[in-house]
Amino acid sequence: MSEDKPGILGQIREKLVASKEKWAREGRLLTGERAGAERLPPGQRLVRDWPVLDLGIQPHVAPADWQLAVDGAVANPLNWDWRAFMAAPQVESVSDIHCVTAWSRYDNRWQGVSARHLLDLVKPLPEAKHVIFHSHDGYTTNVTLEMFSAPDVLLAHSWEGRPLTRQHGAPVRIVMPQYYFWKSAKWVRRIEFSSADKPGFWEVRGYHNTGDPWKEERYG
Repeated sequence: MSEDKPGILGQIREKLVASKEKWAREGRLLTGERAGAERLPPGQRLVRDWPVLDLGIQPHVAPADWQLAVDGAVANPLNWDWRAFMAAPQVESVSDIHCVTAWSRYDNRWQGVSARHLLDLVKPLPEAKHVIFHSHDGYTTNVTLEMFSAPDVLLAHSWEGRPLTRQHGAPVRIVMPQYYFWKSAKWVRRIEFSSADKPGFWEVRGYHNTGDPWKEERYG
């Protein structure tokens, strides 16, 4: 856990959430532009660094202590520890990041386990239509099963050939390149399959339920 005092963390989180809710009410950063064939979605600017964004809490979860529960509307629930996760087939993927706060970063090289491999193992039931990610900092976000099934979605443990840092969601985070990056939950601890949609932390605070950057779906 962070070394900051809980009171300070609470104040940071409260101010952060309030500012983002204000952005949603005011439609901040919306351009109304139509996406064309360009690589950069409407309203985005290209950066070379990787900004750190969170809720004011950066959990410290050692790989030896990490576990992932995959449950809900699946035929084969599982609980992976670090050894089981790393024993699964590993893939490498290169993709862009598009953050709702209007920055994008090209050509990020990820290593991890593909979502499709996970789906093959747990076998979602016919009624499973939605996937909810649960994180160690209390964060949640929701996607459809179709979104999660895309070939470029993965559970990443490394970025640019190195293990993820704590600031960026170590030891494992979700990577969903086709959507604003708030959908790519950090510090993931549980993946829940559900017949019902369950909007997550930002979705209930004014953010769009899908978050397609090329449609500029910043807010709902």
